[in-house]
Amino acid sequence: MDTTLTRSQYVRWRSAIFAIFLTSGLSIATWASRVPAIKDALDINRSEIGVLLLIGGIASILGLSVSSLVLARLGARRGMLVMMITFAIGIALIGIGTDLLGSLPLVLLGLVLWGFGNGCLDVMMNVEGAAIEAQSGKTILPLFHAFFSFGTVLGAGLGVVLISAGLSVVTHLVIVAAVMAVVAVVAVAHVPVREAAQDEPVAHAGWRERLSVALSAWKEPRTYALGVVMLGMAFAEGGANDWLALGVVEGHAAPEELGALGLTVFSVAMTVVRVFGGPLVDRFGRVAVLRVLSVAATAGILLFILAPTLPLVCVGAALWGIGASLGFPLGMSAAGDDPARAAARVSAAATIGYVAFLAGPPILGLISEHIGLLNTLFIVVALVAASGFFSAAARPLPGTTVGSGHH
Repeated sequence: MDTTLTRSQYVRWRSAIFAIFLTSGLSIATWASRVPAIKDALDINRSEIGVLLLIGGIASILGLSVSSLVLARLGARRGMLVMMITFAIGIALIGIGTDLLGSLPLVLLGLVLWGFGNGCLDVMMNVEGAAIEAQSGKTILPLFHAFFSFGTVLGAGLGVVLISAGLSVVTHLVIVAAVMAVVAVVAVAHVPVREAAQDEPVAHAGWRERLSVALSAWKEPRTYALGVVMLGMAFAEGGANDWLALGVVEGHAAPEELGALGLTVFSVAMTVVRVFGGPLVDRFGRVAVLRVLSVAATAGILLFILAPTLPLVCVGAALWGIGASLGFPLGMSAAGDDPARAAARVSAAATIGYVAFLAGPPILGLISEHIGLLNTLFIVVALVAASGFFSAAARPLPGTTVGSGHH
């Protein structure tokens, strides 16, 4: 059974999950910031880098897919520790394989560990975030996701500083990997044992029962309705991360720096709403906020596609970021409404959302080869509109106060 937490224990728990979200973002940006140096050191071309990225993405999806098994067996608390150590080892191996051994297979192994660990962690840290929401009675998952964004900014900024200082890939990645491992140990030490996160020790028979409960979430219509909400917004976010800058440059004939500016506008808008979105949800309710943001994202992407001037393109990018900001975390929050089944439902919803986030951009890229990039974004418009249409699925379950509005 869960023990009653003191205010201090709750704050330490919440801070630990903030740190874990930030570390996940840091790990992604750390590897991404050294891709050019890794490409040069291993003497591989862009298509081979593309294959590495694809394999890392496949490993992430595999991690997502087995997260229910890991949760059922280890619980979120121990599972997070194992997966954070796994991706820290992966980051270190990428550095060692690049600089010390010049070994593409070792870099590949590192990427697999990094992708798998992050994919599995994504589900478990959201399970913990949903448990914290239930404990606090307030919408807090958007803020957790903002910390993930802060982690990517921190990783990218640290990359700029260390590359400018002439630090080698191996030194950079091993140092960050060591820091991430320390954060993992310290943070998890402050995560309490919670029944909602499946942390209690379990016998083999009990594990099978847990797994059966986890898989039962896939039989619930609400899981798929929430999946549509998250799928549309995951396509909107992932598509922007990978294709927005190129859309500005190639679709609107702008210089490269304005492509980067467009992506920055999108990212800042999305992060700001994630930071301040929780109180809005508690005031107006999940469903109302999701519908408004769906309209904002739809309008923003349409403006981005059709705008005749670059300032309007940037306005479109800002609306796009605002609209895409909360669909994903609020879908997680809705999945966690019932503490007894939170782990199973969050795991299922997260799997749908993250697979869309990872697989969406490559699919859009393939389609864009045939119809053009800006025309391809009309597909994202349709998916975002569907997300808004299905947003009633996020209505809080009876007896749940988080996300109901009027707090």
